[in-house]
Amino acid sequence: MTGFNNNWWAGLSVLHTLFVREHNAICDRLCDVYPTWNDERVFQTARLINAALIAKIHTTEWTPAILGHPALQIGMNANWWGAFGERIYTLLGRVSDSEELSGIPGSPVDHHGAPYAMTEEFTSVYRLHPLIPDDYRFQSLSDPEFSRYKTFMDIQGNGTRPLIREIGVENVLYSFGLAHPGAIALGNYPRFLQTFHRIDGEILDVATIDIMRDRERGVPRYNDFRAMVRLPRVKTFKALNAEWAKPLADLYRGDIDRVDLMVGLFAECPPQGFGFSDTAFRIFILMASRRLKSDRFFTTDYRPEVYTPLGLNWINENGMKSVLLRHYPSLAPALQHVANPFAPWRNVHEPISL
Repeated sequence: MTGFNNNWWAGLSVLHTLFVREHNAICDRLCDVYPTWNDERVFQTARLINAALIAKIHTTEWTPAILGHPALQIGMNANWWGAFGERIYTLLGRVSDSEELSGIPGSPVDHHGAPYAMTEEFTSVYRLHPLIPDDYRFQSLSDPEFSRYKTFMDIQGNGTRPLIREIGVENVLYSFGLAHPGAIALGNYPRFLQTFHRIDGEILDVATIDIMRDRERGVPRYNDFRAMVRLPRVKTFKALNAEWAKPLADLYRGDIDRVDLMVGLFAECPPQGFGFSDTAFRIFILMASRRLKSDRFFTTDYRPEVYTPLGLNWINENGMKSVLLRHYPSLAPALQHVANPFAPWRNVHEPISL
């Protein structure tokens, strides 16, 4: 058992393919500029550059897409570029060691009093399975009549490669780009994950496993968790979620303090534009910064001597859209006028609305 064999599906497949191609493109450019380097040095340097580009995309594009609020957009851009913004950073580089002024990449490393690790709390709030739909429609960039409907079970495990061969990588990316994610809310946990048939024959109820993991690992229940991050306790089931108040009260025998963390996070009404709850956001935004600030390759070793000047320029000048278009230029019409490629794309068979 290696890699992602038990968790492989079309979404992972196209992203792995995309960034393997990006890695190879970086290798080619490094070979052009540094012809005396051996293969290992080229590979490892390209790996660093590729990983940093992915981290930048996650910070400045994916996160603002799922947390669609102007303040969050400003904050995540400042995380990477600093308070002066991308334009000043591009013109002048770092103007200070301060992460607030010039961003986290290249600032001094800081473990904040403890060695970095993905905490159990972060694992708990980052369970976003309701984003994944049960059913999918695949469409074609070139054929407006082409349409294939698949379930998740059709496009995962041993069904992944046949699906990619049938539809094509570009059309899979295009179809995912047209689709909206599922809401992170009660009553929307994917059905297939509640009776998930692994390729080894085991059947899992992932929703139950998520809850049991929190209980077994000592992660506090929802109200205790809120108290620990300095948020007020929720007093009643109706205050938590009026629509689900009765079934939740029945399930937890009238005791609001027994509500499990994941259930409470899904029940909570998120702030305007947010894809998930404010309680989850407190932990998410802390760890989103720490994963950069505690990594020497994003802090003290984020410098030309390690990445090369070419590498740092590659990271600065590229994003998800440029990566997609470099390797799959046929996606250009679908990405036309799309500011953030993690927002829904344009259907190329429909006229552009002015």
